[in-house]
Amino acid sequence: MRDPISTAAPASAPAAEDRGDAEDLARLGYRQELRRDLGSLSAFAAGFSYVSILTTVFQLFVIGYAFGGTRFFWTWPVVFLGQLAVALNLAEMGSRYPVAGSVYPWGRRVWGGAPGWLAGWLKLVGDVVSVAAAAIALQAILPSVWSGFQFLGGDPSLTSRDGAANAVLLGAGLIVLTTAINMAGVKVMAWVNDIGVMAELGGVALLLVALFLSAVRGPGVVLEPIYGPPSSLGTGVAGLLAAALMPAYVLYGFDSAGSLAEETQNPRRIVPRAILKAVVASGVGGALLLLAALMAAPSLTDGRLATEGLAYVVLGALGPALGKVFLVDVALAVCVCTLAIQTGASRLAFSMARDGALPCAPALSRVSPRTKTPVAPAIVVGALASGMLVVNYGEAQLFVLITETAVLLVNLSYLVVTAGMLLRRLRVWSGLAGAPAGVFSLGRAGLALNAAAVAWGVALIANIAWPRPDGAEATWMEYFPVIGVAATLVVGLGVFAATQRPGGERVAIGQPGERSASLTS
Repeated sequence: MRDPISTAAPASAPAAEDRGDAEDLARLGYRQELRRDLGSLSAFAAGFSYVSILTTVFQLFVIGYAFGGTRFFWTWPVVFLGQLAVALNLAEMGSRYPVAGSVYPWGRRVWGGAPGWLAGWLKLVGDVVSVAAAAIALQAILPSVWSGFQFLGGDPSLTSRDGAANAVLLGAGLIVLTTAINMAGVKVMAWVNDIGVMAELGGVALLLVALFLSAVRGPGVVLEPIYGPPSSLGTGVAGLLAAALMPAYVLYGFDSAGSLAEETQNPRRIVPRAILKAVVASGVGGALLLLAALMAAPSLTDGRLATEGLAYVVLGALGPALGKVFLVDVALAVCVCTLAIQTGASRLAFSMARDGALPCAPALSRVSPRTKTPVAPAIVVGALASGMLVVNYGEAQLFVLITETAVLLVNLSYLVVTAGMLLRRLRVWSGLAGAPAGVFSLGRAGLALNAAAVAWGVALIANIAWPRPDGAEATWMEYFPVIGVAATLVVGLGVFAATQRPGGERVAIGQPGERSASLTS
């Protein structure tokens, strides 16, 4: 196999510019099977709707405020800058290797063998759980809009048995809908996603205006002594480190534009821009949303901000009528977020199956001749995510821990890729001069940004995985994320061994060179 990250251009710049997307994909070892219907807006929407600041900030504001009070705001720019360093490196890989599946083909090209394969496996498992986590957010919104959405029982709280059961029902229904949209083809998916993202962006803008106009205190609230209930970790550095879990939960998944690279027109240019636009738009919009919420909250000390989060701020500051209008927009954001995550996961599964790197690879790699979409992966991801929802039925806290494990898995997959890139830079890269025309490059800043991304990834993962007791006494539950990652790695190594030949060569599907190029040297 040729050096996976070589500074030499495989062809002259004019020839690379003139080469069509299908021929460019063939040069990377794959033939065009998926339909290229996505433009720059749809590519951006894929990354932005995965992050979905309306969905995740509404879900997780209570975590940040409960641990860090008003000063938890400052954890947001720190996490944003760290994730931006990661996104810059992934954007570079997305431009150099515009192949479906994002971190899987990128990991295989910087590592090869088991480490590169594990990047895809970690992301796939994390994505499946993230689909369930996003879908279950409907329970935190719809019953507040109309009590009729509480189909089971009368208590809508996620911590109650009625609320947990109803959350499974709403979430499963949403996953059935997103699976059907994915099966209809990428054009239908993109149309729904584009509309949803435009509604979310418009909703964020209007919500910011409404909250700032309803402010009862100035922006200096984030500089004043900590307001909010003291957590079991105190109000110092330990509390802020725990509060940083909130932005860490929000700011990931921006690589989704790379998962749709084979369905995007001119992906070498569009994919990196979409990745960076998604993380920047989410970072800036989220920071403003947090500031506006703290300024407009009816009270910082009555305890409701740490238990009811942004729904309390919206309904309290804007009134029930206008507040419910914004909550409907949040519900729409939850729907497109779930759709985007499932789409990215299905393309990742398709990409791995195409290389014979998953069980049942022939079925999972089959593309519908009518829609030009991999249907089986969408169904499997939907079914697995629906199964994950059942965990929430009896123990909502367990589902929170599983979700935390998913975030850990996804960021670990990013770390595998950025660490492999750093090793390649130190060994063979002296910069990216001479790269094919149209390839996004970090240039001379690449080594420093790559090292920063790796250092940040290690710090972020250590902070998420660090055990924090929930209550006076420590239990095994605080180690659940670490146990979950370890179990995922063990199962993954078993799957890798079962799908690879003894020498480490992938199991090919179809004729060599027809479906995929060798990923081993």
